[in-house]
Amino acid sequence: MIRSILCYGDSNTWGRAVVPRPDERYGPHERWTGVVRAALGPDWLVIEEGMPGRTTVHDDPIDGAERNGKTYLLPCLLSHRPLDVVVIMLGTNDLKARFHMSAWEAAEGVGTLVKIVKSAGVGRDASVPAIIMVTPPPILAHLPNHAESYAGGHKKSLELASRYRAVAEREGVHCFDAGAVIASSPYDGFHLEPEAHETLGRAVAAEIGKLTRCPGRGQANR
Repeated sequence: MIRSILCYGDSNTWGRAVVPRPDERYGPHERWTGVVRAALGPDWLVIEEGMPGRTTVHDDPIDGAERNGKTYLLPCLLSHRPLDVVVIMLGTNDLKARFHMSAWEAAEGVGTLVKIVKSAGVGRDASVPAIIMVTPPPILAHLPNHAESYAGGHKKSLELASRYRAVAEREGVHCFDAGAVIASSPYDGFHLEPEAHETLGRAVAAEIGKLTRCPGRGQANR
């Protein structure tokens, strides 16, 4: 049986490149999702659902309402069911100054998405798939060309890991802190170097391996 993973995220899931690449996007094998695919092997289907600028639950007044991760999530889940694992890595864009959001609110936004996954009946036999909340790595203090957009974002981003853990514990899902293994690129302060994609992909694949070998499909935070 081929098992399916949905990776739901923003530009770091889409693969925004910080080194020269065609269309400013890393190749399929370079993106962390592609690394997950290679690490888990042919018995897994990895579905990439990354969109630059995607927020957790907010319409973007500048970049567009389609950036709202809540609006698209349920149709996406229903399109790809049955799913064995759903990985959500969002929250960085919530910290843009125009949203006036705290780290707590960004984490609660992800919590709202987790509730949608849990209630959608998109796992095997309409069950709940394993869910992993991935905390994005902190935004750097120095942001070339983006200082105004992310004013105050660095300090808020340092709180994300603890806030995400609290939401994951409450919702009974798994949480993985990407900032424990990678850092944002100094190129712009919030996207990832190729090496970070490699490291993150291997780490997420290891977390998926742990969860899918565990009874109860891993719905407990570790």
